[in-house]
Amino acid sequence: MSTAAARHQRLHSELRERICLLDYPPGTKLSEEALAAEFGTSRTPLRRVLARLEDEGLVESRHGIGTLVTDVDMALMAQVYDLRLHLAALAGQLDPLPVTPGVRAEIRDFVTRGEALLAAPDPRAFAALNSAYHRFGLSLTGNAPLRETAARLYYLTARIWLTSIPRMNLTSECAIFLGEMRETETALAAGDTAAAALIRRAHISMSVHRMTR
Repeated sequence: MSTAAARHQRLHSELRERICLLDYPPGTKLSEEALAAEFGTSRTPLRRVLARLEDEGLVESRHGIGTLVTDVDMALMAQVYDLRLHLAALAGQLDPLPVTPGVRAEIRDFVTRGEALLAAPDPRAFAALNSAYHRFGLSLTGNAPLRETAARLYYLTARIWLTSIPRMNLTSECAIFLGEMRETETALAAGDTAAAALIRRAHISMSVHRMTR
């Protein structure tokens, strides 16, 4: 990856993460001038990043107003979650990558981080860990189109959890998340990426039911 492409990717990932962690709540106007100054870049590459975020449904450009963070379309989210469930299972079937010692070390680290989160529950820390864990799950498949599509859909739904948590039991959610990671560690220790993907699918389904009940 070229230096310019790497900078583009880092800027895109940082802004996307801020949107999904509600550092930029829906309706926030993103100042090109302020962001360009913060990241030490010109407006041209920044506008390319904002255009990419708009294509992903996370911001929208309004004539005479600027670039605004979008709100979550709950009617659309039900369909997105349905598709995410199917893609989660496919991640263990299409071009699964070998479970290397590095992969086993990664899942062990996630379990350790999950244990720390359960000891000190925090909504934003939960959301950030879940985002990192999602990326880890997608790293288990070598199917690039699947990774791209699944990531796009994940970030469309990522904000829902943080807006739902006031109605939920945070400690219980942290315990459930830790349980998922431990189950996945067991599956990956056996080299079974298909089982790991099905574990993820099951937990996505259950989390949707908990958020909507």
